[in-house]
Amino acid sequence: MELRSVEELMDLLYACRGVRDARRRSPDPGVDLHDHALRTAALLRRGRPADKELQLAGLVRPVGQLLSPADPAGRAGLAADAVRPLLGPRVARLVRLHPWRGVPADDDLLSLRQADEDGLTTVFDAGVLEDWRTVLGLVAARNSRLGAVD
Repeated sequence: MELRSVEELMDLLYACRGVRDARRRSPDPGVDLHDHALRTAALLRRGRPADKELQLAGLVRPVGQLLSPADPAGRAGLAADAVRPLLGPRVARLVRLHPWRGVPADDDLLSLRQADEDGLTTVFDAGVLEDWRTVLGLVAARNSRLGAVD
């Protein structure tokens, strides 16, 4: 599946509401993929306010669980492939490499992984998904203009 519009991606992110990752251990059993994604993105926004692509990698990472609920090992790749046409190669790379602990991590991956972990345990008002529509649109438009060339 390839996401071709911000609307398609927003629909998929909204569908994360109420879905939980059974493999994760969280002090707050009420944390679902939707809330976790919002918290992760908000933490990245706080730590790296100018890096919109990194923030969006944190936001969209959980869509892999919806795309492949029965294949945990393939989720990151499916999510990366789905968002690449819309959000570009950097976001796709971050989403793909996020869970691979054996991969040497650069500053971006370290920030993403830390925000992901903190998003499970830090409770705060991370806003609503609609807050991210403009950022998604800007990154998608820039990616479209650049042609997503690797």
